Amino acid sequence: MRVARKQLSQSLYYLAPTSSSSSFSWSSLIARTLTTFRRSQPSDLSSRRIVASPWSATQLRGAKFRGSDVKPGNVIERKGKIFQVLKAQHTVQGRGGACIQVELRDVDSGNKINERFRTDESIEKVFVEEKPYKYLYTEDDVVVLTEPNTYDQLDVPKEFFGEAAVYLKDDMTVTVQLYNDKPMSASVPQRVTCKVVEAQVPMKGIAATPHYKKVLLDNGVSVQVPAHVLTGDQIVINTSDNSYITRA
Repeated sequence: MRVARKQLSQSLYYLAPTSSSSSFSWSSLIARTLTTFRRSQPSDLSSRRIVASPWSATQLRGAKFRGSDVKPGNVIERKGKIFQVLKAQHTVQGRGGACIQVELRDVDSGNKINERFRTDESIEKVFVEEKPYKYLYTEDDVVVLTEPNTYDQLDVPKEFFGEAAVYLKDDMTVTVQLYNDKPMSASVPQRVTCKVVEAQVPMKGIAATPHYKKVLLDNGVSVQVPAHVLTGDQIVINTSDNSYITRA
């Protein structure tokens, strides 16, 4: 910034008139000064593109982590291709030592493969962008979402949500992971409010009444809840394991 101010001051000094003149125009001087100043600046188009696209600037590639740290949902680069980790399980192979059995999905082709990583193996991780979307509707095996600011629609395979797809509701905000603007995975909020549509009424006078019972939710999921929960109650569910949290 200091260099820019210095160059601008020098331009004004050299272009200013050495004697007073009635025909002198300051607006003309300013225009010529700005032209001279612009020509003196480097035209770095790549840096302009980075400023205009924060995602390009913040995406980190080439970060390394150990095979033992691989988890489902990670996006990695392997053999020149980009994969999403679907499953990861630690196994022990006798003298071969511990390893990680993983299921990977090729981002471009969608094909799934199984591989093994050594626990100390260096894996190249790719960081993806997470964006919020609003749920619109589900058609067959496709979930249709909308970007809340631009209202652009995005089609996401229902399998991206896994078993938690049953919790999708109108206008729900979900999270989508994107790599190069292509959806990689999607998730519902961890806490979701559901309505109990079927529940056993507690029996009075029976001391052996169980502390928990099974109820049916409005999305068809059965969960274990405290005995005092009744049909029609609104309850909060942890979508990661279908467990009861509290009354809404």
